[in-house]
This record gives sequence, C-alpha cells and structure tokens, in this order.
Amino acid sequence: MAFNHLPAGVHDALVPLSVTPVTDSVPMAKNHRPDRSPAEPGSRPEPGMLLDRLAAGPSRAARITHTEHLPPRAGRHAVWPDRIRPEVLAAVRAAGIEHPWAHQARVAEHALDGDSVVVATGTASGKSLAYLVPVLSALVDGSEEPNGRGATTLYLAPTKALAADQCRSVKELSQPLGTSVRAAVYDGDTPFEEREWIRQYGTYVLTNPDMLHRGILPSHPRWSSFLKALKYVVIDECHTYRGVFGSHVAQVLRRLRRLCARYGASPVFLLASATAAEPSVAARRLTGLPVIEVADDASPRGELVFALWEPPLTELEGEKGAPVRRTATAEAADLLTDLTVQGMRSITFVRSRRGAELISVIAQERLAEVDRSLAGRVAAYRGGYLPEERRALERALHSGDLLGLAATNALELGLDISGLDAVVIAGYPGTRASLWQQAGRAGRAGQGALAVLVARDDPLDTFLVHHPEALFDQPVESTVLDPDNPYVLAPHLCAAAAELPLTEEDLKLFGPACEELLPQLEAAKLLRRRTRAWHWTRRERAADLTDIRGEGGRPVQVVEEGTGRLLGTVDAGAAHTAVHEGAVHLHQGRTYLVRSLDLEDSVALVEQATPAYSTVARDTTAISVLETDIEVPWGDGRLCYGSVEVTNQVVSFLRRRLITGEVLGETKLDLPPRTLRTRAVWWTVTEDQLDAARINPEILGGALHAAEHASIGMLPLFATCDRWDIGGVSVPLHPDTLLPTVFVYDGHPGGAGFAERAFHTARDWLTATREAIASCECDAGCPSCIQSPKCGNGNDPLHKRGAVRLLTVLLRGAAESGPAQQAG
Repeated sequence: MAFNHLPAGVHDALVPLSVTPVTDSVPMAKNHRPDRSPAEPGSRPEPGMLLDRLAAGPSRAARITHTEHLPPRAGRHAVWPDRIRPEVLAAVRAAGIEHPWAHQARVAEHALDGDSVVVATGTASGKSLAYLVPVLSALVDGSEEPNGRGATTLYLAPTKALAADQCRSVKELSQPLGTSVRAAVYDGDTPFEEREWIRQYGTYVLTNPDMLHRGILPSHPRWSSFLKALKYVVIDECHTYRGVFGSHVAQVLRRLRRLCARYGASPVFLLASATAAEPSVAARRLTGLPVIEVADDASPRGELVFALWEPPLTELEGEKGAPVRRTATAEAADLLTDLTVQGMRSITFVRSRRGAELISVIAQERLAEVDRSLAGRVAAYRGGYLPEERRALERALHSGDLLGLAATNALELGLDISGLDAVVIAGYPGTRASLWQQAGRAGRAGQGALAVLVARDDPLDTFLVHHPEALFDQPVESTVLDPDNPYVLAPHLCAAAAELPLTEEDLKLFGPACEELLPQLEAAKLLRRRTRAWHWTRRERAADLTDIRGEGGRPVQVVEEGTGRLLGTVDAGAAHTAVHEGAVHLHQGRTYLVRSLDLEDSVALVEQATPAYSTVARDTTAISVLETDIEVPWGDGRLCYGSVEVTNQVVSFLRRRLITGEVLGETKLDLPPRTLRTRAVWWTVTEDQLDAARINPEILGGALHAAEHASIGMLPLFATCDRWDIGGVSVPLHPDTLLPTVFVYDGHPGGAGFAERAFHTARDWLTATREAIASCECDAGCPSCIQSPKCGNGNDPLHKRGAVRLLTVLLRGAAESGPAQQAG
C-alpha cells in the first residue's frame, strides 16, 4: 500500500487537496482573559511594551518561545547623479526628500548607464524611488521630442493591488512634472473605454505578467508606438516569480524582449525585491540578461521586536487521539482584537481566504463586546473581492479609518501603508522571504514595530518557534525557477510564433530546449515551418494555451442554485477536492453546501446552509519512475532525482465536527483519476538498514509514511515552496525500486525546481526533518510533527519512533558516503 501526500494546484493534471478544516471555535485557553479596556487616544507604546501588553497573564506569557530584537539603524545619504533632470529632483524635494540613500543613488547611476540592475534592500528602504527617479527623468526627456511620446516605461507587479498603489505614488510624485508623465494601470479591472487612451498616450503603464501575456503581447501591433519607445521595464517584488509561475514569467519576458527588438527597442530592466538571495543570479534567470546587484541597504530602520508565539495545547483530541493545539486562526483573532482595543494599527496575515474571513468575523464579534464602534474598524482583505471593494479597504487602512485587517498575502507586497504598529502572522507563510515581507509591513514610517509569528499545529511551524536560529540566522531562500521546463516553454514558443513567426535566431533567446520541442510542436500541428520560420497554425489564440499562474484549465464557477448568482470561482486543479458534491464551501463569511459538480461545464451548484461540520477530501495516489537523472549512494541506500508519473483520484470525503475535528462519517465519490508527469526526489533503504533501525514489517509502512509527511512539512525551509506546492508517496516495496521508498515530487507538470532543490540539500533537509520529529513533545505523533492536514490516507498508519530511527540510519549512510558522494 502506498501512502500519499499531495500538492495543491496541479496544473492541467491532477490536483489534490483537501484542506484541514479551521477549527476556530476551539474554546479559549483557560486563564486567558486579557484586559480589553479601550486604550487612551493617541497612546503609542514602544514595541517591547506592546508585546508585554499582549503577553499579559501567565497563560499568555508562556506562549512566547523566543523574542528577537532588531536594533535601529542609521541611514547613509548620497547625491543623485547629475544627469537627472532638475525638474525631477525638484519634484522629489517637494515630496520631502532632500537627499537619496546611497543605494538609491547607485541604482539611478546604473539605470542611466543603461545597465539592468536589481535593488535588493529591506522593506521601506526606498526601492521605488531608486528606480522612479531615472525613469521619470527619461520620461521628461522624451516629452520634449517632436512626437510628444518619447520614452515609455512598463511596470510589472505580481498583484493588482500593488500596481494600483504604485500608480497612486507615481502620480503624486510626478504631479509637478505635468503631462510629461502619464501613468495609468492597464489590467483586467481597467474599463475598456480607457484602454485605447493608455495604448496611445500612456508613458508609464502599470500592469501584471498575466495581462502582458494575454493582452499586450498578442496585441503588439496596437502597442507598437509604446514598445518602440520602451526604455525601461520595472519588475517589482521580483522574488515572487518563482517555481512554475516564475518560469512562465521568465518566458513572457523573453517574448517581450523579442518584440521590442523587432520594433527597434532594447529596454533596460530594473528589478526590486526586499527579500532575495543571490539577487543578480535570480534576476538573470528571470530576464535572460546580465543584471547588476545593489544590495547594500543604506536606509535607516526603526527597532523591530519579533516574537515567536506557540498556541497552547487544549483538552481536545484530534485524529488518532493526538493532542490538539489551539488554532493559529483563533489565536491571531485574539491578538488582532487586543491590538485594535489598544488603538494600534495592524495587519494579521493568514494563508487562506477562508482564514482571513474567519479572523475578521471573530475579531468583530469580540470587539463588539468591548465597544460596538470598534467592530467596524476591522475588516477582511482577500482575493475574490470586487476591485472597488479592494481599493476602498486599501484607502481605509492607509487613512487610519480601519485599525486592523485580516488579509491574505495579497497585502504582503510593497503596498505603502505607513504607520502600522504591528503585524501578526497566522502560520509560517512558507518561506523566509514571505515572512520578512509580511513583517516589513509594520514600521514603514520609520517608527518601531512589533511582529508576531503565531505557529500552526504543523511540523515546520513547531520546529521554527523552537529553533529561532532557522529564521533569524539564515538568509532568505534562493529563488527557484526553471524556464526550460518543457511544459512551460512549449506554449510560449507557440505564443511567440503567433505574435511573429519564430526564426532560428529567436531560438537563442528561448534556450537550448527549443531544438527538442519544435519537432514535437510541428508533429502536434501547432506550428508549421515555412522556409526559415515557424508559424502558428490554429485559429484560436496561442496565449490561451497556458495559464501562467500554473492553475491550469478553466476555472469552476460556483453558482447559487436557487438564484443563479455567481458567487466566485475555484481553480480547475482544486475543484475535485474543494467543490465536490457534498463539500462545505465558505464565501464571504457564509457557508454553502455543494449540491453538484459538473466537470464538463465547469460549474458547481451550491445552496446556503449552516452545517455543524466541515469536509475533507480523501484520495489515492500511485507513482512510477520514468527516468532517473542522478543517483548517489547513501550507505546501502540511494538518493535519486528524476522524472515520475503520478496518478491521483479523489475517492471520498469525511465530515468533521467543527470544534473537535471528530469524524462524523465518510461518503464515497466517483471522480475521474488525474495523471501528472513531473520531477521528484526519492530515497530507498535496504533490509540491512531496516534491521539497523529496528524496523520490522509491522511498523515499516508507518515509519516511511511519518518520515514522508515530516519531510514535506520541512522542505519549505530549504526551497522557495509551500507544502501545498509539493506532494509525496511512501511505499514499503515499490515496483520500480524493489525497495522501501519515499518520494517527494513537484505538484506541477514538468516540475517546478523544488524537488531538484531538495535533492541538492538532502542531508540538511532530512536532518532537520529528523530533529523536528524527535524533539516534538507528543508520544505517538501529532500535527506538530508527523500528521499531515492533507493526507489521503487519514494519517494512518504512522509510527513516530520508527521514523526517527529510520532517518537516523539513512543519514548515517549519507555521512559514511562522504562529501564527494553528496547530492550537491
């Protein structure tokens, strides 16, 4: 029997995933009745004092496992390059900025020299101004040219919210420059009547990679005057372009460069990120160009107090009688409530849309008990809201009308929300890069700030709150992306050929994998070679072949059965687990039951209901080895990396009581299987190693299964992935290896680079995995070590002590193999 652990959002193939229900109605821990008297107006405690207030009382004080103090830092000034237009410098001074920080001046110098550059300095370090000053100077220069359009700039942001926020900033800064700077947002929310004006007259166009891929590049003749004059391309928050999404964006940028060259332009790329490891290397892989790095942060910084917070154990029992901690969602709602009562401005980040809604509802209810007027000063912010709703929330938080937001990572990136006092992070966000991005939302006006990471009942979260050095003494992760992934490259070659016939000269731009792919695309009758170029052969749009977010397929529309009202959409990949018949679906604080799922028409019909349970999908998974690329000995065992095929089928769902997680029943489902060809890392052990680990046949499956769960939970510490990006299977006797084997695979066709990163960091990764299991205080396994929230086998069987012994013997073999035999 194979034990499986599946990733989310599998593109065009399989997609798992059941999400563990959020049991936010778990009662508050005993003795936890914080003082919630409204604060005196205008009081603003220091970060350390604010943390003391939140931790008041013996029950709460014990929840803080570590406090890190990042001291304030003085800034270092420089002077702007003398080539910057005086009007631009005057506008910057009018905004209250007399002198740039040293890193801002360096970025501007490189941009003026025509060098592509990445600025990788901390949050609130003025990265936007670093690239805006040379950009605005070029736009002013261009406005004096006879045609009146002159130079243009394209700004790319990963989210609509960030693009809209940056547009406001550009307009404010450039107001003294008059019509020489015409900034406008061009995305899916832009009214059609405005789009033609932007194409013809916009000089600073802000958009996202999705619109560039689907809207601008396929319609390049209509953008010809803009592209011909394109001088700068700004790529903000460039660290977010990782995995499959990053690989797609890398190819979109190559298509952009190709079209610009045809129009006679060679734009300079200006990239920015507050959290990037090896920024120049990552920027080069993303753009395909040499990029200079500016990473010496010369800006001042206020004090940051960063607390690690572990919710207490409750008296409840979960799956297999495991102890249950109070949820991070419930704990974060308490902290948001207390911060609001004290008049502190804060954001609580939560990983899911549902979690954001729940935290805001819980906080509003508790605030109403203290002061009814405070309930309206807290709200939720997540994707799926209407554009005008999102903008209104952003303005309200910016102005201070809202004191607190419960938000998904849509507010993680770069929005200039100055003056926040605190950030609460409900659950480790998956990478250190995201953690520091979220923590950096507070204190952006230079004042001190408080950040609190509230651990979920999860192996990685538990490990981190007890091993603070893994967060505070380590650099952020390297950005992982693979532009040569054939599943990524093939549709972009088609899109490029549809934009302009693809020549042999163009192939150098798209990489060496083109030579192997082009004959396959010809055989599939997607491309046809005529003389020296490949042409797109179909009537449909080539850009529609792929979804660059890696979600794949047509989204499933969630429709209210009685009214026909469209409530929202669910990614095609998640439909089998999220909106199967009988599933509980949450939307804007309301609960719905799914009555039917039509996969052919991509429609889920729902009706409003108030069930006292949540639902979790169960699935089965099989995996086969297609090709082993690399294999190294670990003692008698083997560590391998290569290509695999994964077959998954959702077969049933469980109904669980909301408060306790008690299973109320299981219902069978009849859904088709899905297959996925991807990349995986796997390890095997021999009979002799099992004997050395005292693993008998009765506990072998549980030991492998437990090690698989924990290793998936720990991988985000070593690669820029989330546990939902990856999956796993453990098999006591695998037919391809003929040995007990544990697989961890990328949840995206062709791979996303995560399994490869796991292979090259395997010793450190599995050592941390063993430590996380061994140090957990539970007896037989719990969600903090070996239980998984998305296990297709109901976390059965699992053997905690067997997993520790098994990993000990495996790692002993790795050490005996010596450095020359290690995977990287």
